[in-house]
Amino acid sequence: MSGGAAGLPGRGDGWRSAIPEVCIAAAVTAVAGAVGYAAAGMPGVVLVVSVAVVAALVLLRILAPPPAGPPHPGQLPDTEAIPVTFAGYWRKRAGLVDGTRSMTVYDAELRATLQHLLAARLAEHHGISLHDDPDAARQLLCPRPRDSGLWYWVDPARPQTTTGDQSGIPSRTLARLIDRLEQL
Repeated sequence: MSGGAAGLPGRGDGWRSAIPEVCIAAAVTAVAGAVGYAAAGMPGVVLVVSVAVVAALVLLRILAPPPAGPPHPGQLPDTEAIPVTFAGYWRKRAGLVDGTRSMTVYDAELRATLQHLLAARLAEHHGISLHDDPDAARQLLCPRPRDSGLWYWVDPARPQTTTGDQSGIPSRTLARLIDRLEQL
């Protein structure tokens, strides 16, 4: 059984075999748009096109191949096969941008992500627990005096900011913190 871009049997050439169906759908949408324009003007066309787009998205979702099952125990997942959704990317990006603008948002979202990254790097590469041995974690994250200010942003003992209009983490500090995390 061969699978193409759509993951369907017998479609080894990907979406090219769907060209007739796509042309028929476009023609039907054009005719329905003309009828909608004749009946209701521009709002009719907008309605027809909106319904066609929604129907196409639903159809694509139904026809999309199912995600691969979990890897076997002991087998590392193939990171290139992990789907990255646009919504997930957008949510992370928004959390990053908002974390630089507001301390409340930083403490509520971005700080936890950075702490998880730090804890993982410390555990994997140095055998240190961020929460059990914060002093050792601090020494590894901030070996130079110029890095000492980074600890404030990931300190698990620092209480969260829940009110106020303070700015979040400065972009340059965030970049330095990420560089340090990569170096650990």
